[in-house]
Amino acid sequence: MIRVKFIEHDGTERTVEGVAGNSLMLTAVSGKVPGIDADCGGCCSCATCHVFVNAEWLDRLPPMEEDEDDMLDMTDARRDNSRLSCQINLSEELDGLVVTTPEFQF
Repeated sequence: MIRVKFIEHDGTERTVEGVAGNSLMLTAVSGKVPGIDADCGGCCSCATCHVFVNAEWLDRLPPMEEDEDDMLDMTDARRDNSRLSCQINLSEELDGLVVTTPEFQF
């Protein structure tokens, strides 16, 4: 199992275990993480699974695709460390990943 720490906008921390190959979004939804709405079910078409990835993990993630970049451009909360959790697949290399959820989703 791969552990992911989700930090809510108010600082509340929750560690959820996920399965390699599953998306970070699916892991969040399965773990009932508040702040991950996932309205489109992981199709990269709504930006309601937006997270801020802690800096030390950014280089371990796959590069952002154009569709993800375009969706993130639609949110006012975008930062340099913004990613859509539906576009991040868990792997052993991401065990211990730390992300923060924005106060509001798009």
